[in-house]
Amino acid sequence: MADSSIVQVEENSPEYVAFRLMEKIAASEGRIFNDRPNGMHQSADRAWILSTYRECLSAVIGARNQIP
Repeated sequence: MADSSIVQVEENSPEYVAFRLMEKIAASEGRIFNDRPNGMHQSADRAWILSTYRECLSAVIGARNQIP
């Protein structure tokens, strides 16, 4: 039976664009997506990832103040 909670993020969907924006922000802030920060980069922890993705998604869908 197929899992109904699976979300397929297709290129140019708001979710995909928000994810790509988050990757760009992470790169510009020197964050990496793993648990081994080094002298030049710091890890993008769970809180940072979730809050940044939420902000990016809000920006992409044009509702920056509507997502609680």
